Amino acid sequence: MTEHHTFEPLIFSDSKVLILGSFPSIKSFEEGFYYAHPRNQFWSILAAIYKEPVQTKEEKIALCKKHNIALFDSASSLQREAKNSSDTNLKNITVNNFEILLAKYPNIQTILFTGKKAEQIFNKEYKHLQIKKVLLPSTSPAYASMKFEEKLVKYKEALSHTFK
Repeated sequence: MTEHHTFEPLIFSDSKVLILGSFPSIKSFEEGFYYAHPRNQFWSILAAIYKEPVQTKEEKIALCKKHNIALFDSASSLQREAKNSSDTNLKNITVNNFEILLAKYPNIQTILFTGKKAEQIFNKEYKHLQIKKVLLPSTSPAYASMKFEEKLVKYKEALSHTFK
């Protein structure tokens, strides 16, 4: 069965960095928001970088707005081979239209990928786009070979220009 991305990008007119995942997890679909799995380290990393609370959806949105961060996913639709959220199960992928998105939000200067699958999906159609792109380690609980502290360093370096 084909699944479609059902929530809009979290993006603002002054967003400078676009963070792309591959596709919402099953838990994210249930919650209707990005990186909702309780063991996903994404929000813990941002909270540590910016020293701000991210317990509620409203706090997460406020943090992104304050620091010019946009969130979206590389895939607009796909099929999962198994009933879990692993990127290895994603097949028959359709890519979101990033030429339109980036034209609509010209302040975006950098794209950060939260894992290899997000980058791979994006590059399927948009490798040619002239924008800075950075591959970061996955924050998924499935990617446990890198410690939280190591991921934190990489994300902090990639987001260093967003400190206010």
